Amino acid sequence: MTRSENRFHVGRRSLLAGVAGVGTSAALPAVAAQAAPGASVSAESAAARRYPSNWPDPEFYGLADTRLDLWPREDNSFVLPLELRPRDKERGVVWIRDTYVNCFVVGGRPLYVATGTTRVPGLGAAAPWNDGIFVWTSRSLKGPWKLADTTGIRPGAEKGKVWSPEFVDENTASRTVVAPWQEYWYDDRFGKRGHAWAPELHHFRGKWYIVACTGDYAKKVGSFMLVSEGGPEGPYRLVEGNLRKPFGDPVTGGPSSIEPGAYHHIDGGLYSEGDDAWLVLHNNLYAKFTDDMEDIVTTTNLPTFQQRPYSPEPYLEGAYVFKHKGKYHLVHAAWNRASINADGTTRHAYDVPATGRVQYQYDMIVAVADRFEGPYSQRYTAGVGAGHNNFFADHNGDLWATYFLNPAFGYYSNSSRIDEAAVPGVVRLEWTGPENNRLYVQRRK
Repeated sequence: MTRSENRFHVGRRSLLAGVAGVGTSAALPAVAAQAAPGASVSAESAAARRYPSNWPDPEFYGLADTRLDLWPREDNSFVLPLELRPRDKERGVVWIRDTYVNCFVVGGRPLYVATGTTRVPGLGAAAPWNDGIFVWTSRSLKGPWKLADTTGIRPGAEKGKVWSPEFVDENTASRTVVAPWQEYWYDDRFGKRGHAWAPELHHFRGKWYIVACTGDYAKKVGSFMLVSEGGPEGPYRLVEGNLRKPFGDPVTGGPSSIEPGAYHHIDGGLYSEGDDAWLVLHNNLYAKFTDDMEDIVTTTNLPTFQQRPYSPEPYLEGAYVFKHKGKYHLVHAAWNRASINADGTTRHAYDVPATGRVQYQYDMIVAVADRFEGPYSQRYTAGVGAGHNNFFADHNGDLWATYFLNPAFGYYSNSSRIDEAAVPGVVRLEWTGPENNRLYVQRRK
């Protein structure tokens, strides 16, 4: 689930050694002023000193914070040792984008799950096609991480692959695994086309759900949901609301690789609280699921989160909602673009593309609210280079975010850093307390 309250904590706290990170860090400002000798200290001020402070917001709303304390580093993060598939062995680490990790309690024990966008051998990206969705599981965040055991479902097939357009032959009159709009197809421009991007895996009311999307080369682009008839390994089928199309209405625009009217909202996710669940859609929409979880209640003109957009608002991706200590945290991915100010200094901001603006980092930005739908606070930079991710609590209640370090553009596309990119990374989070209510990448003390 996407909240941290009321979690079942198991075992003793684990100390996780850093395996992979970037950069060094500047010193943090003091968290709180010390009381003068002889001065009395109230319970409130003593409690405040237990939490790290919020950093001041930039004077212009939309500027990005690039301080190295907000980067995944060796002291606050590591790369998950996911079991390698044959395609991964030369690299030595799984190539993955949109890394998703979560922890659920199943049968009284913690079960960690991991998934994300992967590519096929021979392609440099997960386009114009990939071969579906892979899942890994573990009893501990630090491993061992094993591919989900799908051998009993598809003997002889690649282990860990829980859904793929190639599973279309498993469709029956009463059970759809792959809808016609999700199937592979071919054209003269790109050849083979079709894929699954940005999957999330959720355990809700005793069942396993995957919410994912077809990408920019599919017959129809948009978000869909699968439900398992077994465990996290499947077998999965498509929910009824997606038999003919993705969730929601078609939207204007989209890349030239798709037909007009075929583009829907991507990056679908699931937020659950109690017995209720909502679809969260890229990048500002949501809808409640029906009681049977086969569709969304409102299928057209979906409601929007009450946000404070930048001016102008750039293209945002990967909307995700996480609840912690009674507050809702709305997470987005945004490109931090670098440009030069009139005085020659560098400007880093969540700008729209323009001449002279260069993609620098794919950041994690967050806003906070008292209610799921908002109104949400101003956004702030919570992690540099950590965009398109999710928050989760481990079985001890400690908070983490995922990251993958975007290899497509910016800092990690450089040939000297590309080997660090597209990885299944996790980074510790710190909470700034009940008064300030922000979640940052764990900064140096």
